[in-house]
Amino acid sequence: MSNYPLLDIFWTMLEFFLWILWFFLLFKVLTDIFRSHDMGGGVKALWIVFVILVPFLGVLVYVIARGRGMTQRDIDQAQQADAAFKQYVRDAAAAPDGGAGGGGGGGSSHVDELAKLAELRRSGALTDEEYQKAKDKLLA
Repeated sequence: MSNYPLLDIFWTMLEFFLWILWFFLLFKVLTDIFRSHDMGGGVKALWIVFVILVPFLGVLVYVIARGRGMTQRDIDQAQQADAAFKQYVRDAAAAPDGGAGGGGGGGSSHVDELAKLAELRRSGALTDEEYQKAKDKLLA
């Protein structure tokens, strides 16, 4: 028989969960203080001292006073990361060696050549047979 009843187990699990949640919130506030560009160094230092010396009250006051700004800074950071990723994909796709798609040889130049061939066929400079031969040669 155990000396630790089931209700005590649940209570301990709840306390453990809340403790982890508290540390998550504390680190979130501290990182937000450091990445906030609208505060000077002195104000940041005061917030950090307040959060460290009186943690529960400091975090609660910070979230109430600057919670909306925290959300906006999170959104801005996510948008910047998304824009950087999209730019990386554009740069990789435009690379002369075919970029990250690999395969060895000029993926985007093949597309450009096929587009030129299609335009020549539409303008009547190439017959369908000449277009097909040039396309097969290009893709081989």
